[in-house]
Amino acid sequence: MRKKIDRIRPKSIKQRLRSSYFIIIVMLISPCIFSWIFLNVLTNKYNRLITNIEEANRLNIIVKSDIPSEMWSIVVGHKLFDESNQYVMIGRIDHALSNLVNRTNDKKGKQLIEVAQRAMMTLTAYVDKIGVQINTQERVAESEKTLEEIRGVSVLVSEVLQEFIRVEIEDIGRVNQSIQRITLVSTLLVATICALVIGFAVIGFKSVNYKIGFPILKLEYMARQIAEGDLSVRAEEPEVEELKDLTHSLNIMAERIKVLIDCSIEEQRKVQKAEMKALQAQITPHFLYNTFDTIVWFAEQKRHQEVIRITLAFTNFFRISLSKGKDWITTAQEIEHVRNYLIIQSIRYGDILDYSIEIDPHLNDVPMLKLLLQPLVENAIYHGIKNKRGLGFIHIKGWQEGKWSCFCVEDNGIGILPEKLESLREMLRQDDVLPDMGFGIYNVHRRIRLYYEGTVGLWINSEYGEGTQITFKLPITKGDRHV
Repeated sequence: MRKKIDRIRPKSIKQRLRSSYFIIIVMLISPCIFSWIFLNVLTNKYNRLITNIEEANRLNIIVKSDIPSEMWSIVVGHKLFDESNQYVMIGRIDHALSNLVNRTNDKKGKQLIEVAQRAMMTLTAYVDKIGVQINTQERVAESEKTLEEIRGVSVLVSEVLQEFIRVEIEDIGRVNQSIQRITLVSTLLVATICALVIGFAVIGFKSVNYKIGFPILKLEYMARQIAEGDLSVRAEEPEVEELKDLTHSLNIMAERIKVLIDCSIEEQRKVQKAEMKALQAQITPHFLYNTFDTIVWFAEQKRHQEVIRITLAFTNFFRISLSKGKDWITTAQEIEHVRNYLIIQSIRYGDILDYSIEIDPHLNDVPMLKLLLQPLVENAIYHGIKNKRGLGFIHIKGWQEGKWSCFCVEDNGIGILPEKLESLREMLRQDDVLPDMGFGIYNVHRRIRLYYEGTVGLWINSEYGEGTQITFKLPITKGDRHV
């Protein structure tokens, strides 16, 4: 009879707490494992897509710029065909395209890369043809025709790569949606676990006395505050010895969660800055060919002063663009950069483009993020002035308002329709890419908001048929900001 009573004796508080802790730990670990597995898979896919986009951008520059430039040097006699690097560059492109095919799971993406590979075969054939023409000493005009074919194929490959990048970006959007769904599921699991933990707390409250129950209620309150986002809450050390280690551990957990969240936010900011630096590389290089063509044309016409002027402007333009890898330059350097750009463009477009620059001298030594004005001027030329007949005029202004430096780029181009203007403003508010105006304005807007906390970015005013005005404000910073 005694043995039977012992057999049905209820569990001790220690045993119940041990069982409860075991169940709680299992429930807490389960969503972590679930989230870790799926998020790890999606993160790997995301990183692969980013790698594909970066690789495609690099190939785009080589195909669109380096190969035609190398072949042009061969055709005009600056380099020997057998001593040039055209086949090395083609080999690198073919190898990179093969890697993209292997890394890309999207069917359309694979098809686009295969189209690019076939186009590269055609480009290689034209390169071989120039080699034959040079060896057989055919007329330079024939080689120039073949060079035009090479440029056409290069443009085709570049367009295919741009389409591939768009497809990969769409895939990134789908990955992001999957992450959001997994986050929602994880949240529901955590909410369910919290409800179960509360149930266990009620059972434990009924099974223990006041000295144990009251400290547990304090710990439960702390856990609820942490779940609601208050990571500053801490629990006092209880009188019950068995709960001292638990209280201490919970306080450490809250502190570590706070540290991890802060580290995660900082890492995300670094990732965003790295992505924007990758996009920043697309701001200036696209007008290289036109500038070089202009220099060559002036040289052929023996207009040496124009050659000297545009070459100096071109050199200074890229000297400031590179800035020894620095992100921050003085306002005077930024203005010199945009002035060199306008010199190049005004020489190219002759008497259809004029400009003026008015900058408050007090802003000259103020540090600012580089490459903010040139993309806006470029946008004014290509999306405003070139779409309207008559003399185009660009006015750049800079002035100081208290602790802010203010800038404005104004043109008398075609302007923007009212409904489209409102749509563009909404896209800027939501940090969306402007589809009809390229990455230039979008890049400047995002970089201002990223590097200058508390700023609103760009503001666009326009009247269709009259012109466009883009303004922004930057806080005047102390120190050199690595200028």
